[in-house]
Amino acid sequence: MRRVIRDLRNNAIEFLRTFGAFQLFFLRLLRYSPGVLFGRFDLVVKQVYNTGALSLVIIMICGLFVGAVLALQAYSNMSMFNAEDWTGVAAAFALIKELGPVMTALLFAGRAGTALTSEIGLMKATDQLSAMEMMAVDPVRRELVPRFLGGVISMPLLAATFSAIGMFGAHLVGVELFQVDVGSFWQQIQLTIEISDVNEGILKSVVFGVAASLIAVWEGYNTIPTAEGVGRATTRTVVITAITILVFDFMITAALI
Repeated sequence: MRRVIRDLRNNAIEFLRTFGAFQLFFLRLLRYSPGVLFGRFDLVVKQVYNTGALSLVIIMICGLFVGAVLALQAYSNMSMFNAEDWTGVAAAFALIKELGPVMTALLFAGRAGTALTSEIGLMKATDQLSAMEMMAVDPVRRELVPRFLGGVISMPLLAATFSAIGMFGAHLVGVELFQVDVGSFWQQIQLTIEISDVNEGILKSVVFGVAASLIAVWEGYNTIPTAEGVGRATTRTVVITAITILVFDFMITAALI
């Protein structure tokens, strides 16, 4: 019994220590972000390309088929009430408020987040970060902050692209496949979707971008400098990011209802 209590106490202390270090790390990134954003914007643009532009293909393909599936489900249910014109509304609500930001963040974690973690972890394993410190170059400011900002900037843009391509997929299924009137399809969307719904999607994508990018650079910076350590850090990035995104999605949705 004493051993169990001791283990629980040690685990709780270790969790609090790690959580505190994580918060300090986040504050350190925020402190350096304005200087990097306005002083070394070229580094940020490079990371926006690496994390955002290189993720466009998978975002667009997944968005197209998610939108198509949503339209299939919406039409199947709306047709029971002779409300086929509302197929686009159902797909738009799901994409803009929920699936757009959430699916984009999960795909971002699987593609860009793992890349960020592995890059930083490899730099640590090969002593590149230590070499920067020896040359009086802060590796957090030089390498981590641009990657963090690149992810934060890319996420809302990717989420908007996902939702737009998703609506195109819904149009293909609803209008082209099931012959829903194209005017009614888009008019119902324009009359029903409000700016508050769009703002909710933007808010979620920004929060998810901060969370996913922060977890990725944290795991890479604190990885064990071995091949096995980098692999484990990459796996933790995907798992922790997915859980964090779903928890934040629930919290934001509950707060805005």
